[in-house]
Amino acid sequence: MRSPRRCSRNGCPRQAVATLTYVYNESTAVVGPLAAFAEPHTYDLCEPHARSLTAPRGWDVVRHEGEFEPPPPTTDDLVALAEAVREAARPAPRPPEPDQSRSENPHQTGRRGHLRVIPPNH
Repeated sequence: MRSPRRCSRNGCPRQAVATLTYVYNESTAVVGPLAAFAEPHTYDLCEPHARSLTAPRGWDVVRHEGEFEPPPPTTDDLVALAEAVREAARPAPRPPEPDQSRSENPHQTGRRGHLRVIPPNH
């Protein structure tokens, strides 16, 4: 299952609830609700970092005034969860049986995929 998006600030373990976008030609930083998808050149922020963000001198900050809430699970999340449950329910594959012909002669040369076994020189 996909893990929730995390805050982009270094060392912050919190879940992201807002997206920061810089509008360079207007010298504005926009902090709004979390975007549906992570986009290049945007930053996901947790609520404390979204509320305390400051911009460089001469820049404006446009901030969402409502509550920042984590996004609800999407159908992709539910499908991923169902697939993970199905995968966990499958029986583990049995290990291959040892090849009896090789165990009789331990110095026999053989192939294993793209590798070749070379017997030691005695």
